[in-house]
Amino acid sequence: MLHRLHIQNYAIIDEISIDFSSGLNIITGETGAGKSILMGALSLILGERSGSNTLLNKEKKCVIEGYFTVADNQQVRAFLKTNELDLEDELLVRREISVSGKSRAFINDTPVNVAQLKELGSMLVDLHQQFDTLELGDNDFQRAVVDALADNIERLSEFSVVFTAYTKSNKELAALRLEQQNAQATLDYNQFLFDELEEAGFKENELEQLDAEIKLLGNAENIKQQLSSIYTPLTAADTPIVQQLKTLSNKLQFLEQYHSAILELNTRLRIAQVELADIGEELERIDEGVQYSPERIQLVNDKLSVGYKLLKKHAVTTTADLLAIKASLEDKLTAIVNISEAIAAKEQQVSQLLHRCDLLAGEISAQRHKTANPLADKVNSLLSQIGMPNAQIVLKIIDTALHSNGIDAIDFLLDANKSGRFEPLGKVASGGELSRIMLCIKSLVARKLQLPTLIFDEIDTGISGEAAKQVGAIMKDLSGSHQLISITHQPQIAAKATAHYYVYKAVQGNKITTSIRLLNEPERINAIAQMLSGEKPTAAALENAREMCRGN
Repeated sequence: MLHRLHIQNYAIIDEISIDFSSGLNIITGETGAGKSILMGALSLILGERSGSNTLLNKEKKCVIEGYFTVADNQQVRAFLKTNELDLEDELLVRREISVSGKSRAFINDTPVNVAQLKELGSMLVDLHQQFDTLELGDNDFQRAVVDALADNIERLSEFSVVFTAYTKSNKELAALRLEQQNAQATLDYNQFLFDELEEAGFKENELEQLDAEIKLLGNAENIKQQLSSIYTPLTAADTPIVQQLKTLSNKLQFLEQYHSAILELNTRLRIAQVELADIGEELERIDEGVQYSPERIQLVNDKLSVGYKLLKKHAVTTTADLLAIKASLEDKLTAIVNISEAIAAKEQQVSQLLHRCDLLAGEISAQRHKTANPLADKVNSLLSQIGMPNAQIVLKIIDTALHSNGIDAIDFLLDANKSGRFEPLGKVASGGELSRIMLCIKSLVARKLQLPTLIFDEIDTGISGEAAKQVGAIMKDLSGSHQLISITHQPQIAAKATAHYYVYKAVQGNKITTSIRLLNEPERINAIAQMLSGEKPTAAALENAREMCRGN
């Protein structure tokens, strides 16, 4: 609840503070005294737009503070936790407007943006200003009313979770099907490319090895001749070099006893002999392995030809590149099979979620249908009490395709004059009618929901007498469980107040400013008497005012 409102330097308000009761708070005063200005100031801490033209003194900033008790408001406490704001039983909301028109907002002295302020404001106060009844004609609002009275809140919460999962899964299924469609379009071509590479059967580095082999085979005779001319003098001539080195080593061995350096030199000579013998044998083995073969040359050339064509086709340069392309194609072909399996699994999931959605939506719809007529009857009964005896509403529930709120569309229809023609409420009801219908509906919904502080700015426009008395009775009843703040011109409503505030203009220096005070019992009776008979109330009016207050 809002237990204190402090306003400084706003419009024609210099500085005032109002301490509200937890019940029905009535605000009265002469036209133009500034009653609605209070609501304008309050709307700023609820996140409405501001400007420098709201400043009374253009050289000082405007400050508006609202103190709220939120110990039992779980929605507000969850908001504070989510936004990492201080969690206290008393909530301070402040809005400051500088002389330049720049606005700053604070929640428990922590700076916040206007969007956060507006979100929190909707949880704290339901500000119903004069003719501010557009939401009553909104189908979403109408559906919310029916669901509140049908005890559908928990069902809707469960349905929302399942419907969100269903929507997400359905989108994922569509994406898989599109992916499969795109993959299918290139399936045949990818299969052809893969089969081509599979048939070629290249192994790692094979093209590079074949390229080296074909160079060797093409020069086989010359290579053999050159190899022979090298290894023959080393190991196979009449007096091979290896044998000559051995003879020289034997001679050096005889001289080792005469000079210490000869032993080391002879060792090196023997090593050279062994190394040259090994080189000669290796060259001879190479020579034996080089064989000119037209058949092998043809085979290698054919495979190289296939390889070169594939390299060119895929715009790559190595065997490794071709093998990588083959692996990629294989993955794409396998993916098509995997997509089909994923689609089958996702289809089953979507089907199960849809079935659950249908069941929950059916339960929700049944409750709506069950609630529709009793709700209309209760509203019509209240309308009759508050001066609209000829008005009747009916609730039209239309079957629709599954959507985020079930399988229904709800429309409130009104016949204001027993014409037999029911039209959408928002199109045919006047501003005063909408205000009274809204009061009736909110009085019913309040018994089901934890509504915030309800504020009505001249909701009683266009009514008087018994109708005004009944509006006051409804508001008084509603204030038993909710804080209400109402600006009114009707004495019948003012008489129902738990706390009665009077707004008046006062002269301060050369300026006229708005002030407000809480009336004591005699002042309250006098104010109600003035509302009944004028500025100087008669004795009868005063007695009538006392009687009205005693009855409440």
